Amino acid sequence: MSRQPPGLFITGTDTDVGKTHVAASIVRRLRSTGLRVGVYKPAASGCRMVAGDLVSDDALQLWEAAGRPGRLEDVCPQRFVAPLAPHLAAQAEGRQIDRQLLRSGLDCWRGESDVLIVEGAGGLLSPIEKDDYVIDLAVDLGFPLLVVADNSIGVIHRVLTTLLAAEKFRKPLPVAGVILNQVRPPDASSTSNLAELRARITAPVLGVVDQHGEAPDIDWLSLAKSPSPRGRGPG
Repeated sequence: MSRQPPGLFITGTDTDVGKTHVAASIVRRLRSTGLRVGVYKPAASGCRMVAGDLVSDDALQLWEAAGRPGRLEDVCPQRFVAPLAPHLAAQAEGRQIDRQLLRSGLDCWRGESDVLIVEGAGGLLSPIEKDDYVIDLAVDLGFPLLVVADNSIGVIHRVLTTLLAAEKFRKPLPVAGVILNQVRPPDASSTSNLAELRARITAPVLGVVDQHGEAPDIDWLSLAKSPSPRGRGPG
């Protein structure tokens, strides 16, 4: 197997929190520094048929952000039509999730990339196979987590729950940081959530991304190499 470049595993506090938008923005930041960026989405549902092939719009967005390296099908090797959890979408087509391919599908990017960005499906405890959760895949791939959270009322609970799962559900996972994403119109909590989270968790809270904005201009490569070992607040 090729060497393991540094990387980030992008997860969310839930579905529809804008993981792909944030991940693609990070990919563009990394690529702008001259790095070769590998992109991987292990499985995707809700795909559409284009010229006889199933296409994941999330995978396409990541691939384009990376400058279209390799083949689009290698970005997301397991694609399904139904907008369901991947294993249920696979069942609807009389297929099964290939648990090994979820993990080995990344291999084609290792030797061709200086840094890897992986986007999970949903949150850490979202199932991707009957007895397999996104967090199991994150553990096996070995990259630090970047948590994307919707900047709205209730985000403190959602972030703390995600970080607790990262620390306790299997074995402790390193957390590189948390990004707040303004995926819907701001509410009364939107201006205070950043400070509240920074006061309550040990993982870096890296900033707020608006619906059409870019990720913070920080050293993402160093963050991928040197993540925070813990992400939970006190208690």
